[in-house]
Amino acid sequence: MLRILAFFLLVLALALGFAWLADNPGQIALDWQGASVQTSVMVFVIVEIAVLVAVVALVWLVRLFFKTPDAISGWFSGRRRDRGYKALSDGILAVGAGDAVLARQMTKRSQKLLDGRREPLIRFLDAQTAMIEGDHARARAAFEGMEQQPETRLLALRGLYLEAERLNDDAAARHYAEQAARLAPHLPWAGGAVLESKAIAGDYDGALAILEAQRESRLVDRSESRRLRAVLLTAKANAATDGNPAVARAAGLEAHKLAPDLPPAAVAAARALFRQGELRRGSKVLEKSWTQTPHPDIAAAYVNARPGDSVSDRLARAKTLQSLRPNNVESSLAVAHAALDAQEFALAREEALAAARLEPRESIYLLLADIEDADTGNEGKVREWMGQAIRAPRDPAWTADGYVAEEWAPVSPVSGRIDAFQWKVPVARLAAPGALIEAEPSDDDTALVAAAPLEPGQAGEDGAPRGQTSRADTAVSDAGGAATVGNGASGHGSTSDHSDPSRAEESDERPAPDDPGVKSGSGAMPADAASGSRFRLF
Repeated sequence: MLRILAFFLLVLALALGFAWLADNPGQIALDWQGASVQTSVMVFVIVEIAVLVAVVALVWLVRLFFKTPDAISGWFSGRRRDRGYKALSDGILAVGAGDAVLARQMTKRSQKLLDGRREPLIRFLDAQTAMIEGDHARARAAFEGMEQQPETRLLALRGLYLEAERLNDDAAARHYAEQAARLAPHLPWAGGAVLESKAIAGDYDGALAILEAQRESRLVDRSESRRLRAVLLTAKANAATDGNPAVARAAGLEAHKLAPDLPPAAVAAARALFRQGELRRGSKVLEKSWTQTPHPDIAAAYVNARPGDSVSDRLARAKTLQSLRPNNVESSLAVAHAALDAQEFALAREEALAAARLEPRESIYLLLADIEDADTGNEGKVREWMGQAIRAPRDPAWTADGYVAEEWAPVSPVSGRIDAFQWKVPVARLAAPGALIEAEPSDDDTALVAAAPLEPGQAGEDGAPRGQTSRADTAVSDAGGAATVGNGASGHGSTSDHSDPSRAEESDERPAPDDPGVKSGSGAMPADAASGSRFRLF
């Protein structure tokens, strides 16, 4: 639009100029070397303009004459360059599609049409093609060559890092990631890899410094940064508890402040405070965390805060926790364990049964078996509770990427991810109730479930086999599949199927069921017991 306006203004100016000359005529005389020329002003102006145009045209023709060879050469070079970049583009697309043959053809064509030394994408395409061809040595050589050039150094470090990870060479991967992080701290893959490697190596101060740099670069948001910092500080506190309680105290308190819902942070802070004699403050930390996230580790640390406390003192502390979170399975379990240690069996049984009603678990029924064994010594009841423990859902545990650990850890041993451990039931037992434990017995499996009959004089007055005085022996016999234990709501009734007399002699050492509901004279298993008689120990 502006160009059109400028053109019209120029035409208007020329028209006005010529109109003014026409309105003001005049004569121009030129005398030169005896020759005299006279003409009007209008003609003189037109001649001057024509001479100027001719001179400009002549200069343009001369320049065009000298530039023509370069223009022709540039046209052919441009056409060659365009063909080279077309081959390069097709090669990159072939690499993305996994077509190694086409990618190698396009690599060679682009190297022929373009200057490979000046075009870094050709080396990148060569390395990627070698990787999909399986020629990892050539790929590493290409990346090492790219590392020498400043414009491709980060790309080469990324490729070498991935190759080191493929070879499970953690030291080399950490080396390349650290180099990339020094060159470009804002790279997420480099910063994350160095952060995880330092956490795995136990260099929590270095990991915290990298995390702070990532937070300042806004590679991680505020909430994620606080959580990761709490996890690293908790690990630092756990590592320094024995050697440097002051450092452990500061790290644990900061971690607990950043993540009050992280039980290991509260436990680490409380242990450091207990070592420095600050019992009241450590207890307050555990109580605050308990109100948010009841956890058995918190209960154990709180109940055993003072090593010299009597069993009654520990029971009182467990009741204090229960008052903070009533009607909670962990509260009932904490009181039940403390009451069992104090030999208050009635209270222990009451709290354990309350926990079983709230959330049935394997450990609760094992605790009930311990209480029964310590209180009455009734082997039938003990076996009954252990049978229910076998069939009960599994207890939560610290789980990360399918790996189950007895204690919390800041990093997953499988993937190296920070804050991977979660307190949950392991995935291996998250099937439908009884899917992994019980199944419909086939005809071939009936003999494996059957148990040997009792011989006269082999059972005692309470129905328990003579010679069995240990609950562990009973558990071993259950694990061997020699007996099947009922799983009723109140625990009544264990049934044992009888095998033929020829096999009874081979199973003399197998204990028979000793519950009152056993019909020792029956040769068949009831239908309702047969459907749930098989179990498997994990």
